[in-house]
Amino acid sequence: MRDDWRKAAIEGDSEAIERLLAKELDVNSRDRYGQTALMLAALHGRDAVVRILLENGADMDVTAKYNLSALMLAVVNRHSGVAKQLVDAGANTQIRGGGAPGFAQKTARELAEHANLDDLAAYIARAEG
Repeated sequence: MRDDWRKAAIEGDSEAIERLLAKELDVNSRDRYGQTALMLAALHGRDAVVRILLENGADMDVTAKYNLSALMLAVVNRHSGVAKQLVDAGANTQIRGGGAPGFAQKTARELAEHANLDDLAAYIARAEG
């Protein structure tokens, strides 16, 4: 992943993201930790960048360390708006975390429940059917 791409995702610089996408940058490129721009934007609660990346075909279900997806990173970091945006876009809610205590074998809904994010847990549960 290019440094400017990573920085734009983390900082929420939607204009830079759009410029880089116009240069046909791979929307699903990964950093040295295996994270995509979508994962980084979700981790940092960057709603506008998440929307742009989704509109440009970002894979919502990529996982990296501890098998956490963009949705799970948004939940763990209490970014409910981003999490709901990912749920609405069809992110896989059944991916289970791995490895670290607190994440192991938990889905996004279970992570929300564990964090006492009851409204978000209910939102995810409704999407699960």
